[in-house]
Amino acid sequence: MINHEVFTRRSSEHFPKEEHLAYKIAQIAVDPVEVPDETAEMIVNRILDNAAVSAASVARRPVTSARRQAQARPLAGGSGVFGIDGEYAPEWAAWANGVAVRELDFHDTFLAAEYSHPGDNIPALVAVGQRVGASGRDLIRGLATAYEVQVDLVKGICLHEHKIDHVAHLGPSVAAGLGTMLGLEIDTIYQAVGQALHLTTATRQSRKGEISSWKAYAPAHAGKIAVEAVDRAMRGEGAPSPIWEGEDGVIAWMLGGPEAHYTVPLPGPGEPKRGILDTYTKEHSAEYQSQAPIDLARRMRERVGDTSQVESIVLHTSHHTHYVIGTGSGDPQKFDPNASRETLDHSVMYIFAVALQDGDWDHERSYAPERAARPDTVELWKKISTVEDPEWTRRYHSTDPNEKAFGARAVITLRNGEVITDELAVADAHPLGARPFAREQYLAKFARMAGGAGSTSTPLSMNSASGPGVDGVVDPVEQERFTAAAIDLADLPAGGLGALNVRVRREVLESAPATGEGIL
Repeated sequence: MINHEVFTRRSSEHFPKEEHLAYKIAQIAVDPVEVPDETAEMIVNRILDNAAVSAASVARRPVTSARRQAQARPLAGGSGVFGIDGEYAPEWAAWANGVAVRELDFHDTFLAAEYSHPGDNIPALVAVGQRVGASGRDLIRGLATAYEVQVDLVKGICLHEHKIDHVAHLGPSVAAGLGTMLGLEIDTIYQAVGQALHLTTATRQSRKGEISSWKAYAPAHAGKIAVEAVDRAMRGEGAPSPIWEGEDGVIAWMLGGPEAHYTVPLPGPGEPKRGILDTYTKEHSAEYQSQAPIDLARRMRERVGDTSQVESIVLHTSHHTHYVIGTGSGDPQKFDPNASRETLDHSVMYIFAVALQDGDWDHERSYAPERAARPDTVELWKKISTVEDPEWTRRYHSTDPNEKAFGARAVITLRNGEVITDELAVADAHPLGARPFAREQYLAKFARMAGGAGSTSTPLSMNSASGPGVDGVVDPVEQERFTAAAIDLADLPAGGLGALNVRVRREVLESAPATGEGIL
């Protein structure tokens, strides 16, 4: 890896285009280096993962709204939308599928200086790949670039410190990935990366206070914008430049200011793209910093016993966990039983309370309004607080994967004075966890969320995501067809990416809620 120093340059300063970060990213995108086998294997895993969480979310209102918006833009020879037949404008297919992937906060993650969900790259690249007739190998190459660029930006540039939403790294990574998949010229990719960044830089109020459905829409919007940016760049249109380093650019006015310096690592020429191997997925539908606390609560449950006897619970954790999903946020909504699902998802106090009581975590039941309002849960929930522990913060930011941690130490004090303490550094599903996810687990997650034969999940007839009387989301035969296509991704021929579409049972789609009328 080559470390690139990135900082503001005056307009009067000689600053060749080849030194711009956007151009260096474009150089990564055009590098013809082969994709390592382990990178290609993980790309397949994440396509399976995205399909799993999309199946779980397909009948929820935000996903339904986005799907219906895409359906208003039919296009012969276009792209597929998750769950349905038909061909649609690729940017709107990317939009609808991006919302389905992101709605339940249930897919892959990477945390470093910034945080991210790199699986958000997949919907846009698949949609465009279907439109242009790309092959499975083309898609693999594009996704290897997209993951690499997003991971490297996340390692080098902190956005949330300046209250900028993390999708500002997603627009450039999608643009770069599309450039690789489409075999575009370096100058075209350079312009597309600049446009995508310029148009996807927004505040992180989407993840603060009363969190709305826009939390799911924000990454989909970034993917859609990146598709449009690439389309314009291919037609010869340009972008503001230098977009990061300009005197009135992103660093000077949205991030650390004119004096700030950032170090972004990028692969050197001919260096394989392995960024996806640094990422990890979720076993539980919740903010990633809650993954280890959920597993910790499940582990401590038997020792605690009757939770009515708990006097207090203090979670000692990292700066990020304390201030984003803990009591350091100062958000009273994180203790509100009537809060939105998105808000509860960003309350580690709520999540720890439910996991401690139930010994489990379910993507629907654990967030149900009646579950959040249960009196004994509310009582326990309000006894939980977080504090920042410098050692957990240090480990959160460590570059050594063997000590990098996203967990917590729980100190539970009972009414009789007994203190029960335990800690967990990484989630069980993490590559260094107790039960790391591999191909078998990704396939099982898809089967569980799709609700087909052999699934051990709660039947969807009991699940508010689907509606009454619906038994499963995807027919078993369709599950098998899709998983076989995904596993054989490298062998899908040009024009064969339509095989990655998943058809959902008609009854599931019919159970989706009414969303009101839009403009179209």
